[in-house]
Amino acid sequence: MDKLGLNLGLLVFQILAFGIVFVVLRAWVYKPILGVLDKRKKTIAQGLEDARVASEARANAEAEAGHIMSEAQAKAAEVVRQATERAETASREVRAAADAEIAHERENALAQIEEERNLILGELRNQVIMLAMSATQKLIGETMDEKRQHTLLEEFFSGVRGGKVVVLEGARLEGAQADVTSALPLTEEEKMVVTKELTGMLKSQPEVNFRVDPSILGGVIVRVGDQVVDGSVAGKLQNLRQNLQ
Repeated sequence: MDKLGLNLGLLVFQILAFGIVFVVLRAWVYKPILGVLDKRKKTIAQGLEDARVASEARANAEAEAGHIMSEAQAKAAEVVRQATERAETASREVRAAADAEIAHERENALAQIEEERNLILGELRNQVIMLAMSATQKLIGETMDEKRQHTLLEEFFSGVRGGKVVVLEGARLEGAQADVTSALPLTEEEKMVVTKELTGMLKSQPEVNFRVDPSILGGVIVRVGDQVVDGSVAGKLQNLRQNLQ
């Protein structure tokens, strides 16, 4: 060893010193540092995992929040739609009720006017008969008694003669509803005669509606479905006018 320039004792001492330093460093420096690094590594890994879990949780929460918002918006839109429909329905019902009420009031008013007009025309009928009788007496004197004149005038306005409806003689009608128009209101007795005649002709109990139209002057017009039997004075005058042309 001396020839090589090495001191064996010094070499052994250095080796022992290095071993001691290595053991001391390994025990008191390397291991704590490695432990700290390993712990640091684990902490970082756990942090990354926690961050990943938190990110996934956040993404899930955002997705759930978006889903909830979509459902809330859809429900809100449905509520608004239903409320709008209810409001429109209520508005239509109110308008319909108002229109029905107006129509009902109008019908009542027209019915009342019609009733009052018929009452006035009924009273006028007697006055017309009396005036006509007076005029007839002045024209022809006493050759026709008052009862006969009254009967003729009644037949003129009602179209009923001898318990029969003159215009229906020989007529052929079919239907379930009849409209009878007279120049002046018919008496209850005359209405019964007309209804009886129509019942016998139609072979059933028809629904008979009586109307008043002074423009026909006298007699009656009977309508059953699209069939019309015109026994009015106005109709006869029109036929006469056409025949003279």
